[in-house]
Amino acid sequence: MKNKYRDLIQQTFHFPQEGFNVVDGELHFNDVPLMDIIKQYGTPLKVTYIPKIGQQIQKAKKLFNVAMAKADYKGSYTYCYCTKSSHFSFVMDEAIKNGSHMETSSAFDIPIIKELYRQGKLDKNTYVICNGYKRKPYPQFIVDLINNGYKNVIPILDNKNELEYYKRYVKRKCKLGIRIASEEEPTYDYYTSRLGVRYKEIVPFYKERIKGNKKLELKMLHFFVSAGIKDTIYYWTELAKCLNVYAELKRICPELDSLNIGGGLPIRTSLGFEYDYEYIIEEIVSQIKTFCKQNKIKEPNIFTEFGSFSVGESGAALYSVCDQKQQNDRELWYMIDSSFITTLPDTWAIGQKFILLAVNHWEKESQRVNLGGMTCDGLDYYNTEAHSEQVFLPKLGTGSDGPLYIGFFHTGAYQESIAGYGGIQHCLIPSPKHVLIDRDENGEITTKLFAKEQTYKSMLKTLGY
Repeated sequence: MKNKYRDLIQQTFHFPQEGFNVVDGELHFNDVPLMDIIKQYGTPLKVTYIPKIGQQIQKAKKLFNVAMAKADYKGSYTYCYCTKSSHFSFVMDEAIKNGSHMETSSAFDIPIIKELYRQGKLDKNTYVICNGYKRKPYPQFIVDLINNGYKNVIPILDNKNELEYYKRYVKRKCKLGIRIASEEEPTYDYYTSRLGVRYKEIVPFYKERIKGNKKLELKMLHFFVSAGIKDTIYYWTELAKCLNVYAELKRICPELDSLNIGGGLPIRTSLGFEYDYEYIIEEIVSQIKTFCKQNKIKEPNIFTEFGSFSVGESGAALYSVCDQKQQNDRELWYMIDSSFITTLPDTWAIGQKFILLAVNHWEKESQRVNLGGMTCDGLDYYNTEAHSEQVFLPKLGTGSDGPLYIGFFHTGAYQESIAGYGGIQHCLIPSPKHVLIDRDENGEITTKLFAKEQTYKSMLKTLGY
């Protein structure tokens, strides 16, 4: 009995599931028939399903607000979008439309904020949380916003020397935050984050350099761990250490009223993904509430900066299998019509796994394969999934069956910026077309070509020819 690809997926995972279902042997992504998109635009192809961004933002806001109501939590919740995950205008527009505030990480985020204000998409009450190591012109741009009446711009001090620029140049009241240099997981190559100020230095720093300055107002303590928000002893221990610093600061700094717990809510990178968002968020809120009650201090307003969670699940990369190569008795290669290094650089750089599914031929027999990219780089391949050390896809049929199309899903965060969107790619493999998928007021699918496939002329120009 032949094991069909459809049977393999349904036996391995709970399927269909949110965002994925199969109709007549073809995959639908958020109820969008992908074969229709491929027939219209071809492959290789990047797609962004814009409504998913808003859905993720609303999901997080609901979870925090419900958790706060259950705990009778007195502080407020503010959702910020971490812009470095994807700076595209259509992402920022959808985030703002769904009530998101902004978190920036470098100087050239700030002109984007100004342009969004010029277009009337955000106002001067929008929170702009400014993270990152700041060298000119970043602090200069931040001060320009503050001096021009942006009321909720909060530079987060990444190091103590950064403070002097604001002391010297701000002309209005300047709200400040301090980032804690948290301890990293034991598996990391270093013990303490290079970002932020050491735990034991924060209170003396406030007393000596900030307290009493009429232009400066410490409003926020910023806490973030690189491993993300997980139900581990490590995470809860670091959160408790952060709360101890917050309480100590609050007793001498009454204007301190906000705790930023950063980003790190995970996204689904496998159909077998399991994460109890509701439990984790309720536990965070409950622990903060309990701590504040025990220490007789007012609960802080909670801020988050979700990037991948906001935009990651909106993205997909679609390819066709253009050839197969049996290189030895055990290794069968499917060659895709693009490159993993240039289109999904996280798969190459950090071994990131994404959801991989066939787009068509679900009724065909499955087989184990390796996936190879078009560059001549030996590392341009993908051969394991998050749940398995193997990749299985439908067997290739005859020419009359049409090519096999495959998709990598939940790829919407970081891939374009890391790959160098619009620039020079490895082996000069062009950036693929990028299509935006949306829905109109009646819920009907609409598509728009955001970017054509990169041309050799644009690459020659960049290279100086």
